[in-house]
Amino acid sequence: MGGVRTWTAPGALVAAALLAACSAVPVAVPPSTGVAATSRVASQAAPAGGTGAPVTDVLARLAVKGRAPQTGYSRDRFGSGWADTDRDGCSTREEILRRDLRNVTDGRSGRCAVVAAGVLRDPYSGRTIAFRRGNATSEAVQIDHVVALDDAWQKGAQQWTPQRREAFANDPMNLLAVDGPLNQAKGAGDAATWLPPATGYRCSYVARQVAVKARYGLWVTAAERDAVRRILTACPGQRVPTA
Repeated sequence: MGGVRTWTAPGALVAAALLAACSAVPVAVPPSTGVAATSRVASQAAPAGGTGAPVTDVLARLAVKGRAPQTGYSRDRFGSGWADTDRDGCSTREEILRRDLRNVTDGRSGRCAVVAAGVLRDPYSGRTIAFRRGNATSEAVQIDHVVALDDAWQKGAQQWTPQRREAFANDPMNLLAVDGPLNQAKGAGDAATWLPPATGYRCSYVARQVAVKARYGLWVTAAERDAVRRILTACPGQRVPTA
């Protein structure tokens, strides 16, 4: 069935649960629990606008450290593929495709009404990309972890529980449907090593990275912090997203 859909991804329940756990006062949690220290991002969120504190303020509160060793990293450390966090039969990938694509046509796989086709206005390139499910066509649109899993592993996620890593990998705040080749080119890059070619999207991109890192208590490198600051000179009023 064609037409533009308004969709509230069930996978957003994961993010909602994490936000509900936040309080206005940071709480130090021992690393052995796998739960990162709470940030103030949620407490400063505007209730209706979907944006929170200025990015510069949130960035200033992130710890600045060098990368931890990559030793031990694998995609499976963040769960085996895409999860079905709400047990509705649809994976997080399907829910993000449905959230981000327009003119969606449904297919079906078991209990899940999968996205068979749709149109993506790619934020990274600014291009319009036609998505069609198939062995030779699905990879044209991929789901990017805005804060890459490998980057997170080297900046705090090694200390998390497997459950927290899986929640991170399936958090809609950290996921965007994007141009497949650009997603592959980004790899595990942070703001110091990779930015979207569409310069008009860079402020929103780094704002989302900062929001995700604050939410999960991940740190940034000095080079990454400085790169974000340079980008924000073009948009000094940019605020972090909250959903």
